Amino acid sequence: MNTLWAALDGDPGLLDRVECVGNDALPSSFPVSELATAAVGVTGCAVAELLDVVGASSGRTHVHVDRAATLGWFGFSLRPDGWQLPALWDPIAGNYRCADGWIRLHTNVPAHRQAALDVLDVSGSRDEVAKACRGWHALELEERIVARGGCAGAMRSRTEWLRHPQGRAIAHAPLVERILSGPSLESSSEWAPSAQRPLAGLRVLDLTRVLAGPVATRTLAGLGATVLRLDPPDWAEPGLVPEVTVGKRCARIDFRTPTGRTQVESLLAEADVIVHGLRPGALERAGLDAQRRQQIRPGLVDVSLSAYGWAGPWAHRRGFDSVVQLTSGLAAEGARRNGTDGPSSLPVQALDHAAGWLLAAATLRGLAERHRGRGGVRVRTSLAGIANALAEAPPVPAAPEFDPASVPDCGQTEQTDWGPARRMVAPFAVTGAATTTLGFDRGAVDLGHDEPAWVG
Repeated sequence: MNTLWAALDGDPGLLDRVECVGNDALPSSFPVSELATAAVGVTGCAVAELLDVVGASSGRTHVHVDRAATLGWFGFSLRPDGWQLPALWDPIAGNYRCADGWIRLHTNVPAHRQAALDVLDVSGSRDEVAKACRGWHALELEERIVARGGCAGAMRSRTEWLRHPQGRAIAHAPLVERILSGPSLESSSEWAPSAQRPLAGLRVLDLTRVLAGPVATRTLAGLGATVLRLDPPDWAEPGLVPEVTVGKRCARIDFRTPTGRTQVESLLAEADVIVHGLRPGALERAGLDAQRRQQIRPGLVDVSLSAYGWAGPWAHRRGFDSVVQLTSGLAAEGARRNGTDGPSSLPVQALDHAAGWLLAAATLRGLAERHRGRGGVRVRTSLAGIANALAEAPPVPAAPEFDPASVPDCGQTEQTDWGPARRMVAPFAVTGAATTTLGFDRGAVDLGHDEPAWVG
Protein backbone atom coordinates (compact mmCIF):
# COMPACT_ATOMS: atom_id res chain seq x y z
CA MET A 1 0.00 0.00 0.00
CA ASN A 2 2.93 2.31 0.70
CA THR A 3 4.10 1.99 -2.91
CA LEU A 4 0.71 2.86 -4.43
CA TRP A 5 0.06 5.75 -2.05
CA ALA A 6 3.55 7.15 -2.70
CA ALA A 7 2.87 6.89 -6.46
CA LEU A 8 -0.17 9.10 -5.88
CA ASP A 9 1.97 11.57 -3.87
CA GLY A 10 -0.29 11.05 -0.88
CA ASP A 11 0.44 12.11 2.68
CA PRO A 12 2.13 9.06 4.32
CA GLY A 13 0.44 9.86 7.63
CA LEU A 14 -2.96 8.95 6.19
CA LEU A 15 -1.91 5.32 5.88
CA ASP A 16 -1.99 5.10 9.68
CA ARG A 17 -5.77 5.31 9.44
CA VAL A 18 -6.09 2.12 7.36
CA GLU A 19 -7.10 -1.22 8.85
CA CYS A 20 -7.35 -4.34 6.67
CA VAL A 21 -9.55 -7.16 7.97
CA GLY A 22 -9.27 -10.78 6.87
CA ASN A 23 -6.62 -13.07 5.42
CA ASP A 24 -8.35 -14.42 2.32
CA ALA A 25 -6.13 -14.86 -0.72
CA LEU A 26 -6.37 -15.70 -4.39
CA PRO A 27 -4.33 -18.67 -5.66
CA SER A 28 -1.30 -17.06 -7.29
CA SER A 29 2.45 -17.02 -6.84
CA PHE A 30 2.24 -13.27 -7.36
CA PRO A 31 0.93 -11.02 -4.55
CA VAL A 32 -2.37 -10.42 -6.35
CA SER A 33 -4.37 -10.33 -3.12
CA GLU A 34 -1.98 -7.81 -1.60
CA LEU A 35 -2.18 -5.68 -4.75
CA ALA A 36 -5.97 -5.74 -4.60
CA THR A 37 -6.05 -4.81 -0.93
CA ALA A 38 -3.56 -1.99 -1.50
CA ALA A 39 -5.49 -0.58 -4.47
CA VAL A 40 -8.75 -0.49 -2.51
CA GLY A 41 -6.93 0.79 0.58
CA VAL A 42 -5.44 3.81 -1.19
CA THR A 43 -8.88 4.61 -2.58
CA GLY A 44 -10.18 4.65 0.97
CA CYS A 45 -7.26 6.89 1.98
CA ALA A 46 -8.09 9.28 -0.84
CA VAL A 47 -11.74 9.38 0.28
CA ALA A 48 -10.64 10.18 3.83
CA GLU A 49 -8.37 12.96 2.58
CA LEU A 50 -11.11 14.48 0.42
CA LEU A 51 -13.58 14.42 3.30
CA ASP A 52 -11.05 16.30 5.44
CA VAL A 53 -10.30 18.85 2.71
CA VAL A 54 -13.94 19.69 1.92
CA GLY A 55 -14.91 19.79 5.60
CA ALA A 56 -17.25 16.81 5.46
CA SER A 57 -15.45 14.51 7.89
CA SER A 58 -16.49 16.04 11.24
CA GLY A 59 -13.40 14.67 12.92
CA ARG A 60 -10.71 12.06 12.35
CA THR A 61 -11.71 9.31 9.94
CA HIS A 62 -10.60 5.69 9.70
CA VAL A 63 -10.43 3.43 6.66
CA HIS A 64 -11.61 -0.18 6.94
CA VAL A 65 -10.77 -2.58 4.09
CA ASP A 66 -12.57 -5.92 3.89
CA ARG A 67 -10.07 -8.23 2.20
CA ALA A 68 -12.62 -10.89 1.20
CA ALA A 69 -14.98 -8.33 -0.31
CA THR A 70 -12.03 -6.71 -2.07
CA LEU A 71 -11.10 -9.99 -3.76
CA GLY A 72 -14.74 -10.47 -4.68
CA TRP A 73 -14.92 -7.08 -6.37
CA PHE A 74 -11.76 -7.96 -8.32
CA GLY A 75 -13.92 -10.63 -9.95
CA PHE A 76 -17.66 -10.00 -10.22
CA SER A 77 -19.61 -8.00 -7.66
CA LEU A 78 -22.99 -8.60 -9.35
CA ARG A 79 -25.10 -11.67 -8.59
CA PRO A 80 -27.99 -12.11 -11.04
CA ASP A 81 -31.31 -13.30 -9.64
CA GLY A 82 -33.06 -15.58 -12.13
CA TRP A 83 -30.90 -14.73 -15.16
CA GLN A 84 -27.33 -15.30 -16.31
CA LEU A 85 -24.56 -12.89 -17.24
CA PRO A 86 -23.57 -13.01 -20.92
CA ALA A 87 -20.41 -14.91 -21.79
CA LEU A 88 -17.28 -13.04 -20.78
CA TRP A 89 -15.09 -14.26 -23.64
CA ASP A 90 -15.51 -14.75 -27.35
CA PRO A 91 -15.32 -18.49 -28.22
CA ILE A 92 -11.86 -18.23 -29.82
CA ALA A 93 -10.27 -15.84 -27.33
CA GLY A 94 -7.43 -17.47 -25.41
CA ASN A 95 -3.88 -18.79 -25.39
CA TYR A 96 -2.57 -20.86 -28.30
CA ARG A 97 0.62 -22.82 -28.87
CA CYS A 98 2.71 -21.65 -31.81
CA ALA A 99 5.68 -23.31 -33.51
CA ASP A 100 8.09 -21.76 -30.99
CA GLY A 101 6.03 -20.49 -28.09
CA TRP A 102 2.61 -19.18 -27.13
CA ILE A 103 0.32 -16.35 -28.16
CA ARG A 104 -2.80 -14.74 -26.68
CA LEU A 105 -5.60 -13.79 -29.05
CA HIS A 106 -8.03 -11.17 -27.76
CA THR A 107 -11.12 -11.45 -29.95
CA ASN A 108 -13.99 -10.02 -27.88
CA VAL A 109 -14.22 -7.07 -30.28
CA PRO A 110 -15.63 -8.28 -33.64
CA ALA A 111 -13.06 -6.33 -35.67
CA HIS A 112 -10.22 -7.82 -33.62
CA ARG A 113 -11.68 -11.30 -34.07
CA GLN A 114 -11.90 -10.87 -37.82
CA ALA A 115 -8.33 -9.58 -38.00
CA ALA A 116 -7.03 -12.74 -36.32
CA LEU A 117 -9.13 -15.01 -38.54
CA ASP A 118 -7.99 -13.18 -41.67
CA VAL A 119 -4.31 -13.56 -40.79
CA LEU A 120 -4.74 -17.23 -39.85
CA ASP A 121 -6.93 -17.78 -42.93
CA VAL A 122 -9.53 -19.87 -41.07
CA SER A 123 -13.30 -19.59 -40.74
CA GLY A 124 -13.60 -19.37 -36.99
CA SER A 125 -13.71 -22.65 -35.06
CA ARG A 126 -11.38 -22.93 -32.07
CA ASP A 127 -9.85 -26.15 -33.42
CA GLU A 128 -9.07 -24.44 -36.73
CA VAL A 129 -7.46 -21.51 -34.93
CA ALA A 130 -5.37 -23.81 -32.74
CA LYS A 131 -4.15 -25.80 -35.75
CA ALA A 132 -3.30 -22.65 -37.73
CA CYS A 133 -1.39 -21.06 -34.83
CA ARG A 134 0.93 -24.05 -34.61
CA GLY A 135 2.24 -23.19 -38.06
CA TRP A 136 3.38 -19.69 -37.04
CA HIS A 137 6.24 -18.26 -35.04
CA ALA A 138 4.64 -16.43 -32.11
CA LEU A 139 6.33 -13.05 -32.63
CA GLU A 140 5.58 -13.05 -36.34
CA LEU A 141 1.92 -13.92 -35.77
CA GLU A 142 1.65 -11.20 -33.13
CA GLU A 143 2.96 -8.55 -35.51
CA ARG A 144 0.80 -9.69 -38.40
CA ILE A 145 -2.40 -9.60 -36.35
CA VAL A 146 -1.55 -6.21 -34.85
CA ALA A 147 -0.75 -4.83 -38.31
CA ARG A 148 -4.15 -6.08 -39.47
CA GLY A 149 -5.86 -4.06 -36.72
CA GLY A 150 -6.27 -6.89 -34.23
CA CYS A 151 -5.01 -7.48 -30.71
CA ALA A 152 -2.61 -10.27 -29.80
CA GLY A 153 0.43 -10.81 -27.62
CA ALA A 154 3.22 -13.36 -27.80
CA MET A 155 4.43 -14.77 -24.50
CA ARG A 156 7.80 -13.34 -23.47
CA SER A 157 9.96 -14.04 -20.47
CA ARG A 158 10.60 -11.21 -18.05
CA THR A 159 14.14 -10.96 -19.39
CA GLU A 160 12.89 -10.71 -22.96
CA TRP A 161 10.37 -8.03 -21.98
CA LEU A 162 12.91 -5.94 -20.10
CA ARG A 163 15.19 -6.06 -23.15
CA HIS A 164 12.35 -5.24 -25.55
CA PRO A 165 12.28 -1.61 -26.78
CA GLN A 166 8.89 -1.09 -25.13
CA GLY A 167 9.97 -2.72 -21.91
CA ARG A 168 13.03 -0.45 -21.81
CA ALA A 169 10.93 2.62 -22.64
CA ILE A 170 8.74 2.25 -19.55
CA ALA A 171 11.20 0.55 -17.18
CA HIS A 172 11.81 3.73 -15.20
CA ALA A 173 8.48 5.48 -15.80
CA PRO A 174 6.53 6.38 -12.65
CA LEU A 175 3.65 4.06 -11.85
CA VAL A 176 1.36 7.09 -11.79
CA GLU A 177 2.28 10.23 -13.69
CA ARG A 178 0.79 13.47 -12.33
CA ILE A 179 1.05 16.72 -14.32
CA LEU A 180 -0.37 19.95 -12.91
CA SER A 181 -2.42 21.79 -15.51
CA GLY A 182 -2.87 25.29 -14.13
CA PRO A 183 -5.57 27.22 -12.28
CA SER A 184 -9.23 26.32 -12.48
CA LEU A 185 -12.48 28.16 -12.83
CA GLU A 186 -15.30 27.70 -10.38
CA SER A 187 -16.92 24.31 -10.56
CA SER A 188 -19.63 24.27 -13.21
CA SER A 189 -21.42 21.36 -11.56
CA GLU A 190 -23.60 21.09 -8.50
CA TRP A 191 -20.98 19.38 -6.36
CA ALA A 192 -22.31 19.23 -2.81
CA PRO A 193 -20.06 16.89 -0.82
CA SER A 194 -21.30 15.18 2.32
CA ALA A 195 -19.86 12.47 4.53
CA GLN A 196 -22.18 9.85 3.03
CA ARG A 197 -21.85 11.02 -0.60
CA PRO A 198 -18.56 12.94 -0.98
CA LEU A 199 -18.92 13.26 -4.77
CA ALA A 200 -22.63 14.13 -4.87
CA GLY A 201 -23.31 16.38 -7.87
CA LEU A 202 -19.77 16.10 -9.24
CA ARG A 203 -19.76 15.43 -12.99
CA VAL A 204 -17.53 12.75 -14.51
CA LEU A 205 -17.30 12.28 -18.27
CA ASP A 206 -16.51 8.61 -18.85
CA LEU A 207 -14.80 7.72 -22.14
CA THR A 208 -13.59 4.30 -21.07
CA ARG A 209 -13.80 0.72 -22.31
CA VAL A 210 -12.99 -2.73 -20.90
CA LEU A 211 -12.09 -2.87 -17.99
CA ALA A 212 -9.90 -0.61 -15.86
CA GLY A 213 -11.56 2.67 -16.79
CA PRO A 214 -15.10 1.43 -16.12
CA VAL A 215 -13.96 0.11 -12.74
CA ALA A 216 -12.60 3.57 -11.89
CA THR A 217 -15.78 5.38 -12.90
CA ARG A 218 -17.95 2.77 -11.16
CA THR A 219 -16.11 3.64 -7.95
CA LEU A 220 -16.70 7.35 -8.48
CA ALA A 221 -20.39 6.71 -9.15
CA GLY A 222 -20.56 4.70 -5.95
CA LEU A 223 -19.29 7.74 -4.06
CA GLY A 224 -22.10 9.89 -5.47
CA ALA A 225 -20.67 11.32 -8.71
CA THR A 226 -22.87 11.87 -11.74
CA VAL A 227 -21.09 9.66 -14.29
CA LEU A 228 -21.97 9.92 -17.97
CA ARG A 229 -20.44 7.17 -20.08
CA LEU A 230 -20.20 7.75 -23.83
CA ASP A 231 -19.72 4.94 -26.36
CA PRO A 232 -19.67 4.87 -30.17
CA PRO A 233 -22.79 3.55 -31.93
CA ASP A 234 -21.42 0.07 -32.56
CA TRP A 235 -19.51 -0.66 -29.34
CA ALA A 236 -20.54 -3.61 -27.13
CA GLU A 237 -19.18 -5.28 -23.99
CA PRO A 238 -21.94 -7.80 -23.26
CA GLY A 239 -20.06 -9.81 -20.66
CA LEU A 240 -19.01 -6.83 -18.57
CA VAL A 241 -21.60 -4.10 -18.96
CA PRO A 242 -23.88 -5.36 -16.13
CA GLU A 243 -20.87 -5.40 -13.82
CA VAL A 244 -19.55 -1.88 -14.47
CA THR A 245 -22.42 0.45 -15.46
CA VAL A 246 -24.13 0.50 -12.06
CA GLY A 247 -24.81 4.07 -10.96
CA LYS A 248 -24.00 5.54 -14.39
CA ARG A 249 -25.81 7.15 -17.28
CA CYS A 250 -24.83 5.47 -20.56
CA ALA A 251 -25.22 7.15 -23.94
CA ARG A 252 -23.88 6.84 -27.47
CA ILE A 253 -22.12 9.49 -29.55
CA ASP A 254 -20.23 9.12 -32.81
CA PHE A 255 -16.96 10.96 -32.15
CA ARG A 256 -16.07 10.73 -35.82
CA THR A 257 -18.72 13.22 -36.88
CA PRO A 258 -18.63 17.01 -36.40
CA THR A 259 -21.93 16.82 -34.53
CA GLY A 260 -20.56 14.17 -32.20
CA ARG A 261 -17.41 16.14 -31.45
CA THR A 262 -19.49 19.23 -30.71
CA GLN A 263 -21.65 17.21 -28.31
CA VAL A 264 -18.62 15.87 -26.50
CA GLU A 265 -17.10 19.34 -26.14
CA SER A 266 -20.38 20.67 -24.78
CA LEU A 267 -20.57 17.91 -22.18
CA LEU A 268 -16.91 18.32 -21.28
CA ALA A 269 -17.42 22.03 -20.64
CA GLU A 270 -19.71 21.12 -17.74
CA ALA A 271 -17.59 18.29 -16.35
CA ASP A 272 -15.29 18.28 -13.34
CA VAL A 273 -13.48 15.07 -14.30
CA ILE A 274 -12.78 13.19 -17.50
CA VAL A 275 -11.64 9.57 -17.42
CA HIS A 276 -10.52 8.05 -20.71
CA GLY A 277 -9.00 4.74 -21.67
CA LEU A 278 -8.79 5.15 -25.42
CA ARG A 279 -5.46 4.41 -27.07
CA PRO A 280 -2.98 7.32 -26.90
CA GLY A 281 -3.67 9.53 -29.91
CA ALA A 282 -7.37 8.70 -30.25
CA LEU A 283 -8.63 11.90 -28.60
CA GLU A 284 -5.97 13.89 -30.44
CA ARG A 285 -7.35 12.64 -33.75
CA ALA A 286 -10.79 13.77 -32.62
CA GLY A 287 -9.45 17.27 -31.91
CA LEU A 288 -9.53 16.76 -28.14
CA ASP A 289 -5.89 16.72 -27.12
CA ALA A 290 -4.90 17.54 -23.53
CA GLN A 291 -4.45 21.24 -24.23
CA ARG A 292 -7.85 21.47 -25.90
CA ARG A 293 -9.50 19.63 -23.01
CA GLN A 294 -8.06 22.14 -20.54
CA GLN A 295 -9.18 25.03 -22.75
CA ILE A 296 -12.71 23.71 -22.76
CA ARG A 297 -12.72 23.09 -19.01
CA PRO A 298 -9.90 24.84 -17.13
CA GLY A 299 -8.88 23.00 -14.00
CA LEU A 300 -10.13 19.67 -15.28
CA VAL A 301 -9.07 16.53 -13.41
CA ASP A 302 -7.98 14.57 -16.48
CA VAL A 303 -7.41 10.86 -15.83
CA SER A 304 -6.25 8.31 -18.40
CA LEU A 305 -5.02 4.77 -18.90
CA SER A 306 -3.09 3.04 -21.66
CA ALA A 307 -1.97 -0.54 -22.17
CA TYR A 308 1.76 0.04 -22.65
CA GLY A 309 2.49 3.58 -21.45
CA TRP A 310 3.06 6.84 -23.33
CA ALA A 311 6.60 6.33 -24.60
CA GLY A 312 8.20 3.70 -26.80
CA PRO A 313 7.24 1.92 -30.02
CA TRP A 314 4.13 0.30 -28.51
CA ALA A 315 2.69 3.46 -26.97
CA HIS A 316 -0.20 3.41 -29.46
CA ARG A 317 -0.71 -0.36 -29.47
CA ARG A 318 -3.98 -1.95 -28.42
CA GLY A 319 -3.77 -4.03 -25.30
CA PHE A 320 -5.94 -5.71 -22.71
CA ASP A 321 -5.12 -7.22 -19.32
CA SER A 322 -4.89 -10.82 -20.59
CA VAL A 323 -2.60 -9.79 -23.46
CA VAL A 324 -0.32 -7.64 -21.31
CA GLN A 325 0.11 -10.56 -18.91
CA LEU A 326 1.80 -12.48 -21.75
CA THR A 327 3.79 -9.69 -23.38
CA SER A 328 5.16 -8.33 -20.06
CA GLY A 329 6.51 -11.67 -18.88
CA LEU A 330 4.00 -12.22 -16.07
CA ALA A 331 2.52 -15.35 -17.65
CA ALA A 332 5.94 -16.88 -18.35
CA GLU A 333 7.21 -16.07 -14.86
CA GLY A 334 4.07 -17.55 -13.35
CA ALA A 335 4.62 -20.74 -15.35
CA ARG A 336 8.25 -20.89 -14.15
CA ARG A 337 7.25 -20.47 -10.52
CA ASN A 338 4.45 -23.03 -10.79
CA GLY A 339 6.42 -25.52 -12.86
CA THR A 340 3.78 -25.62 -15.58
CA ASP A 341 3.91 -25.70 -19.36
CA GLY A 342 2.36 -22.77 -21.19
CA PRO A 343 1.14 -19.40 -19.91
CA SER A 344 0.11 -19.13 -16.26
CA SER A 345 -2.54 -16.42 -16.06
CA LEU A 346 -3.48 -14.47 -12.97
CA PRO A 347 -6.60 -15.72 -11.15
CA VAL A 348 -8.48 -12.48 -11.96
CA GLN A 349 -7.99 -9.55 -14.33
CA ALA A 350 -5.82 -8.01 -11.63
CA LEU A 351 -4.04 -5.48 -13.83
CA ASP A 352 -7.35 -3.99 -14.94
CA HIS A 353 -8.96 -3.91 -11.52
CA ALA A 354 -5.88 -2.57 -9.75
CA ALA A 355 -5.48 0.14 -12.39
CA GLY A 356 -9.16 1.03 -12.05
CA TRP A 357 -9.04 1.49 -8.29
CA LEU A 358 -5.74 3.35 -8.59
CA LEU A 359 -7.28 5.75 -11.13
CA ALA A 360 -10.26 6.30 -8.83
CA ALA A 361 -7.87 7.14 -5.99
CA ALA A 362 -5.91 9.46 -8.31
CA THR A 363 -9.13 11.24 -9.23
CA LEU A 364 -10.02 11.79 -5.57
CA ARG A 365 -6.52 13.08 -4.86
CA GLY A 366 -6.78 15.43 -7.84
CA LEU A 367 -10.08 16.79 -6.55
CA ALA A 368 -8.57 17.36 -3.10
CA GLU A 369 -5.62 19.22 -4.60
CA ARG A 370 -7.91 21.32 -6.77
CA HIS A 371 -10.03 22.17 -3.74
CA ARG A 372 -6.84 23.36 -2.05
CA GLY A 373 -6.39 25.83 -4.91
CA ARG A 374 -3.63 24.00 -6.77
CA GLY A 375 -5.52 23.79 -10.06
CA GLY A 376 -6.30 20.88 -12.31
CA VAL A 377 -4.16 17.84 -12.92
CA ARG A 378 -3.51 15.21 -15.56
CA VAL A 379 -3.03 11.71 -14.21
CA ARG A 380 -2.15 8.58 -16.13
CA THR A 381 -1.03 5.01 -15.58
CA SER A 382 -0.72 1.86 -17.69
CA LEU A 383 -1.45 -1.84 -17.48
CA ALA A 384 2.18 -2.59 -18.30
CA GLY A 385 3.26 -0.40 -15.38
CA ILE A 386 1.01 -2.36 -13.02
CA ALA A 387 2.41 -5.59 -14.49
CA ASN A 388 5.97 -4.45 -13.81
CA ALA A 389 5.12 -3.59 -10.22
CA LEU A 390 3.51 -6.99 -9.68
CA ALA A 391 6.35 -8.90 -11.34
CA GLU A 392 8.97 -7.15 -9.22
CA ALA A 393 7.20 -7.92 -5.93
CA PRO A 394 8.45 -10.94 -3.96
CA PRO A 395 6.66 -14.26 -4.61
CA VAL A 396 4.05 -15.40 -2.09
CA PRO A 397 3.13 -18.92 -0.94
CA ALA A 398 0.26 -20.66 -2.67
CA ALA A 399 -3.13 -20.03 -1.06
CA PRO A 400 -6.37 -22.02 -0.92
CA GLU A 401 -8.99 -21.25 -3.54
CA PHE A 402 -10.91 -18.12 -2.53
CA ASP A 403 -14.69 -18.58 -2.67
CA PRO A 404 -16.51 -15.40 -3.78
CA ALA A 405 -19.78 -16.90 -2.50
CA SER A 406 -18.42 -16.39 1.02
CA VAL A 407 -18.82 -12.63 0.60
CA PRO A 408 -22.30 -11.44 1.57
CA ASP A 409 -24.35 -9.13 -0.61
CA CYS A 410 -25.53 -5.69 0.45
CA GLY A 411 -29.04 -6.94 1.25
CA GLN A 412 -30.86 -4.92 -1.41
CA THR A 413 -32.19 -5.85 -4.84
CA GLU A 414 -30.61 -3.99 -7.76
CA GLN A 415 -32.95 -3.54 -10.71
CA THR A 416 -30.84 -3.83 -13.87
CA ASP A 417 -31.72 -3.77 -17.56
CA TRP A 418 -31.37 -7.58 -17.56
CA GLY A 419 -33.32 -8.39 -14.42
CA PRO A 420 -33.02 -8.20 -10.62
CA ALA A 421 -29.65 -8.83 -8.97
CA ARG A 422 -27.70 -8.43 -5.76
CA ARG A 423 -24.40 -6.57 -5.40
CA MET A 424 -21.65 -7.65 -3.00
CA VAL A 425 -21.04 -5.60 0.12
CA ALA A 426 -18.64 -2.74 -0.51
CA PRO A 427 -14.94 -3.55 -0.07
CA PHE A 428 -14.13 -0.52 2.06
CA ALA A 429 -15.70 2.01 4.40
CA VAL A 430 -14.46 5.31 5.80
CA THR A 431 -15.83 5.90 9.27
CA GLY A 432 -15.97 8.96 11.48
CA ALA A 433 -19.00 10.90 12.56
CA ALA A 434 -20.68 9.17 9.60
CA THR A 435 -19.81 6.27 7.29
CA THR A 436 -18.72 6.65 3.68
CA THR A 437 -18.88 3.62 1.42
CA LEU A 438 -20.03 2.67 -2.06
CA GLY A 439 -23.73 3.11 -2.75
CA PHE A 440 -25.49 3.39 -6.08
CA ASP A 441 -28.51 5.46 -7.04
CA ARG A 442 -29.51 3.28 -10.00
CA GLY A 443 -28.91 -0.26 -11.19
CA ALA A 444 -26.72 -1.31 -14.07
CA VAL A 445 -27.98 -0.31 -17.52
CA ASP A 446 -27.08 -1.33 -21.04
CA LEU A 447 -24.92 0.87 -23.24
CA GLY A 448 -27.00 3.52 -25.00
CA HIS A 449 -29.69 3.42 -22.33
CA ASP A 450 -29.71 7.22 -21.85
CA GLU A 451 -29.54 10.41 -23.86
CA PRO A 452 -26.13 12.14 -24.00
CA ALA A 453 -26.93 14.72 -21.32
CA TRP A 454 -25.98 15.25 -17.70
CA VAL A 455 -29.59 14.97 -16.50
CA GLY A 456 -32.44 12.82 -17.71
